[in-house]
Amino acid sequence: MARKTIKVDYLARVEGEGGLKVVVRDGKVASAELSIFEPPRFFEAFLRGRAFNEAPDITARICGICPVAYQMSAVHAMENALGVTVTGSLRDLRRLIYCGEWIESHTLHIYMLHAPDFLGYEGAIDMARDHGDVVRRGLSLKKAGNEIITLLGGREIHPINVRVGGFYRVPRKRELAPLAERLKWARDAALETVRWTAGFDFPDRERDYAFVALRHGEEYPFNEGRIVSNRGLDIAAAKYDDHFEETHVERSTALHSRFKGGGSYLTGPLARYNLNFACLSPLAQDAAREAGLGQTCNNPYRSIVVRAVEVLYACDEALRIIAAYEEPDRPAVPAEPCTGTGYSATEAPRGLLYHRYRLEADGAIAEARIVPPTSQNQASIEEDLASYIGGFLDLPDDELRHRCEQTVRNYDPCISCSAHFLRLELDRG
Repeated sequence: MARKTIKVDYLARVEGEGGLKVVVRDGKVASAELSIFEPPRFFEAFLRGRAFNEAPDITARICGICPVAYQMSAVHAMENALGVTVTGSLRDLRRLIYCGEWIESHTLHIYMLHAPDFLGYEGAIDMARDHGDVVRRGLSLKKAGNEIITLLGGREIHPINVRVGGFYRVPRKRELAPLAERLKWARDAALETVRWTAGFDFPDRERDYAFVALRHGEEYPFNEGRIVSNRGLDIAAAKYDDHFEETHVERSTALHSRFKGGGSYLTGPLARYNLNFACLSPLAQDAAREAGLGQTCNNPYRSIVVRAVEVLYACDEALRIIAAYEEPDRPAVPAEPCTGTGYSATEAPRGLLYHRYRLEADGAIAEARIVPPTSQNQASIEEDLASYIGGFLDLPDDELRHRCEQTVRNYDPCISCSAHFLRLELDRG
């Protein structure tokens, strides 16, 4: 095996369009490249000049699967710039809508995009022929998450009820009762999902990752906390640019993020789990232990189990919030325009999401910066391919190609979200 090239022109079962190329020389992986070639979407550019209170609705359009994370990140950054603090029931409702997004997004990936890799199917439709009850459970569990977003966001795709300072409308306590009954079933289904995924056959692969995630200390992180790592990093969101940098890679329309000074890192469920296990609910902790995870996990192929644990936690947390909910006196805290710069880091289902906005005195956005999870994970994805695929080189080409794609799908990359910038370089000789 002197030379072999594994090329996947279009990755299947990921959100967006991307390609994959792995070059093998003399029995070793010489290079691994994840190429993102979607058209740049320029959200940062057309946010400039808009009013600060337009940003939540605009950024929600970045992704149809995780609009809440983009919307809430914009809201938190604006509030940071304007000196607005949201507490009490309004803060709880924000955690609740995050629960909805984690449930629907994680469940979609687990059942429709990732499980077929472990069960030997080309996709969810083929899997459904033999596992109809399992697929129906996944669809119903996803629906429970969508129902939370619909109630709090006004609709399940690109929600419109979130605003700087709170919400345009908050639910009455009685409106949450039917949702609680649905979530009790969802919590049981999520527990079964943890047990189901724990039974998959996982490749024995681990790396010494630099994990990066939020840490709140008192709760599993959704939309607040400091940015921490297992390498000693502990910073506020305002210091993000001091420690991380984005660079352009010629083959990709998305930027690659690294630590300043070099080094990739991993963000997402695996990072959150390793850095925040103690803040999971007792039910989620017990389910993780039963699934064989322990308090740490360095095997990215087991990330499907970690996602299932996070779904279970989100159901449990949603029920806790609903049980304690008291209707707030007002739907939002007033927010007045002023000059300032606001920073925010939240936890999208796929990982850390960073927003920064600079505002003019009238509240117009002068500058916007958005760093999505996938662009932060791209370097780590390529390192996984280079590190792990060498152990699969004895497989036939089709199976080897499948292992490459599975390795990428461990991250549930949202390629559309990451394709937001393009530097044009012309060489005219």
